[in-house]
Amino acid sequence: MPTQGLGLAPRLRYLAGRARRIDVGSVLERAKETSAQHGKWLPAVVVDMLWSAGFRQVGFQDYVDYDFAILTTAERATYMTHPVSNQLSQKYDHPDFRHLFQDKVAFDRVFSEHLRREWMVVDDTNADDVRAFAEKHGTIVTKEPVGQAGTGVHRYHAADVADWAEFHAGLLSRGELLIEEVIRQHADLAAVCPGTVNTTRVTAFFDGEKTHILAMAQKFGRGAVSDQMTFGGFYTMLDEDGHAVGPGYDSHAHVHERHPDSDFVIADFQLPMIDEVKAFVDQVARVVPQVQYVGWDIVVTPDGPVLVEGNWGAGVYENKPSVTGIRTGHKPRYRAAIGF
Repeated sequence: MPTQGLGLAPRLRYLAGRARRIDVGSVLERAKETSAQHGKWLPAVVVDMLWSAGFRQVGFQDYVDYDFAILTTAERATYMTHPVSNQLSQKYDHPDFRHLFQDKVAFDRVFSEHLRREWMVVDDTNADDVRAFAEKHGTIVTKEPVGQAGTGVHRYHAADVADWAEFHAGLLSRGELLIEEVIRQHADLAAVCPGTVNTTRVTAFFDGEKTHILAMAQKFGRGAVSDQMTFGGFYTMLDEDGHAVGPGYDSHAHVHERHPDSDFVIADFQLPMIDEVKAFVDQVARVVPQVQYVGWDIVVTPDGPVLVEGNWGAGVYENKPSVTGIRTGHKPRYRAAIGF
């Protein structure tokens, strides 16, 4: 694919916006964390963080998460960062179609056949339908139409509801308008954390003909309704065969060689049905081809992969050198597929 570049104008806009929004206190806290972890001189870390942000499009949290303080210039250049990912999203995800990914109700309607589970929308008139749905499935997940990082997601058990009219009214008042059947995950995922549906983040780019898988990360929860970090979750990167490349970690300096609850060795994890997962990503990537760069959240069930959501602002999941010993990232794959 010919190199297209991301353009100078987006970079200048990013720099200007970053300069306006910079939080000096936050930068110092991250620099102190990095200095303590890697034994680096604090002033040098601060300068390097600012220089990397200004001239190499490295987010401050990227610098911390991916251990840039211990990497060479060449090694750093292999890492995807959030500012670069954001530019890709702005360029390759058509603004007229982004709402189909932002609004969870709209998303379920468009991708309904790929969800492979029952769902419904709450309105003023369907209290009886809500009760019937909940009692049929026993446990349900509710979602606010717009949310991110797991916010607005809740789990309820029908047996705990005493007043269904009140329950229905509460869903409406809180804006929990989408109800879904709980996904039954594959036994290999449940072995790590049975209390949370553990999703696989597959970042992919559809070039109009072929779907390119750029990176895969396996997220694990801690028993909550979501496996996001805001709920105590963490992740490990997967190789092309779906095997974990090392222990798990998050953005809060927590490293998990074993799952804290199940004692499962994270580096031993193998995503089941990896070939089916890759084929499934290709299927969903073609549904809205105008949104080319997406972070797909998928769960492998006993019957195959199902779709949880797609993120048009794909974000970044990358390797952490101090945890895995691997000192390179996924940027070459992005460049080869997208051409920038």
